[in-house]
Amino acid sequence: MEVIAVPFTFNTDLVSQKAYDEHLTLYHGYVSKTNEITQKLAANPDLASANSTYSTYRALKRGESFALDGVILHELYFQNLGKGETSTGHHTVKMIEKYFDAFDKWKAEFIASALSARGWCILAYEQRTQTCRNIVLDSHDDGLVCGSYPILVLDMYEHAYFTDYGTDKAKYINKFLDLANWDIVERRCARLVA
Repeated sequence: MEVIAVPFTFNTDLVSQKAYDEHLTLYHGYVSKTNEITQKLAANPDLASANSTYSTYRALKRGESFALDGVILHELYFQNLGKGETSTGHHTVKMIEKYFDAFDKWKAEFIASALSARGWCILAYEQRTQTCRNIVLDSHDDGLVCGSYPILVLDMYEHAYFTDYGTDKAKYINKFLDLANWDIVERRCARLVA
């Protein structure tokens, strides 16, 4: 099945238009590679030579998870970018306070997690333990907890912030939290408590 790029409109004060446009170019690259890999896997893959050390099939399957996670994570990130026009909703605050005791405690842990991340920082509901966690990913497909449901997604790859913030990751993270589209986050939380 072909992956179709979601159209996004620049609607954030977090980064410049130039940084946003460059970021969208990367996103479209992940969409394109996902589709290319899907086509190659469907066109008679060499299943007989598959092995865990190296094979064309292994390379395609590893590339598939990296590219598809790149698509999904970027879509979630772009959706929760905002201009600071919304505030945290009832379900969001309730969920965060339930699992982190206080919103400020969660925020401090989220910032520390994001500063530790090489790829992504995600506030997620993890179904196995039925709790919310701040999850750190070093790449699209390295660190994701199976069965977790993303609530708030922050891209911590250098391409996301370096153009506008240089090495000041903390400024980028704090501004992201100030400007987040909390309506989107609230909708994600509401699905979990419905």
